[in-house]
Amino acid sequence: MNVNVDGFIDARHRFFQWRTELDFIRMSMLAMAFAFLTGAGALLRLYTPFSPVPFTAQVFFVLLSGAMLGKYWGGISQIMYLGIGMLGVPWFAGGAGGWTIIYAPTIGYIVGFIVAAFLIGWLTDKYPQTRQFKFHFPVMLMGILTIYAFGVPILALNQGIGLVEAALIGGGIFLVFDIIKAILAGAAG
Repeated sequence: MNVNVDGFIDARHRFFQWRTELDFIRMSMLAMAFAFLTGAGALLRLYTPFSPVPFTAQVFFVLLSGAMLGKYWGGISQIMYLGIGMLGVPWFAGGAGGWTIIYAPTIGYIVGFIVAAFLIGWLTDKYPQTRQFKFHFPVMLMGILTIYAFGVPILALNQGIGLVEAALIGGGIFLVFDIIKAILAGAAG
């Protein structure tokens, strides 16, 4: 079917209808799966001499969690990621785990993961036409900017540097790779 005035009804929209049909247990399990994928993405990391923030695959899974699970469960998956890591699972960047993560330079990005997954899920749920790549890619970019909006200021505070320098070392050098992740997540979502 095609786009109509009353809403977006086509195969992409019907494909994701399963989310509204699953019970609490199954959605919790899917959210947990995305929490584990985000954790696994943190273990795939590359440090540079330019930044205390490593390159990871986490952002891809954060973006995808919002697109696949929707506004509540996408965000909940990232809350699970943070909560389980704070309980001691060493799956934050650098293999860290435990409560000390709240003092890490990357904690702002992790909080941004939660907000970005909620935002992407909300936009995807509210505007089903965003399932088209031409709309989904900008939604993914908004998710990345949300992650930066939380991560960069906390990085600046943590490192005792200005916002511009934090934006360069905590955002600028990652932008090209995060755009690639947005393209991949936009296509997958």
